[in-house]
Amino acid sequence: MTATQFMALDTVALDGLFEKAHTTNTFVEDPVSPAMIQRVYETIRWAPTAMNIQPLRLTVVDSASARELLVPHLGEANRQKTLEAPLTLIASYDPRWHEHMTHLAPFREGMQEQFEDEEDVRHSMGRMNGLIQVGYLLVGLRAHGLQVGPMNGLDPAGVDSVFHAENGWRTLVAINVGHAPKPDDPTAQRPRAGRLEFADAAQIR
Repeated sequence: MTATQFMALDTVALDGLFEKAHTTNTFVEDPVSPAMIQRVYETIRWAPTAMNIQPLRLTVVDSASARELLVPHLGEANRQKTLEAPLTLIASYDPRWHEHMTHLAPFREGMQEQFEDEEDVRHSMGRMNGLIQVGYLLVGLRAHGLQVGPMNGLDPAGVDSVFHAENGWRTLVAINVGHAPKPDDPTAQRPRAGRLEFADAAQIR
């Protein structure tokens, strides 16, 4: 089997994902449908994780009633903008990811049984790879033309008590999602902050 070679993205596409893209705090009122989030997930699920464990789980907070349940567990600075956002995602990891390994990695025989009693390892691997998938998710949302406002200012245990009591998922971040920044809000997107240069962030050995 030969590897497939794809064309590199052009500057316009790369700018839309990275350099010209900003975190968005407030959005236009146009709704974001859960079906669009499904399309994004269908894209990012092909990106790699360790042993293909794929622990990312998404709770799509679409209704006003669900939003009201979420907001008390967010930091003060994140509450109003979440109430006004078209849609919010709770990105989590499933500590019981190993139960899916006969499907995700059928060539690794006995993997499900191997990890059943290794709870600490499952949490460590699930959290790390879940966060990797959050990175894919943010880029995937932008690639589908959406604006994102990721938030780490929350009480994960409080969110889990409301949204994940039955499935045991563990909250990582919340992400507000919309189509465009609110045009009459000067804080909808703040000016670009600094970034480290390659020489400050990398070494070549």
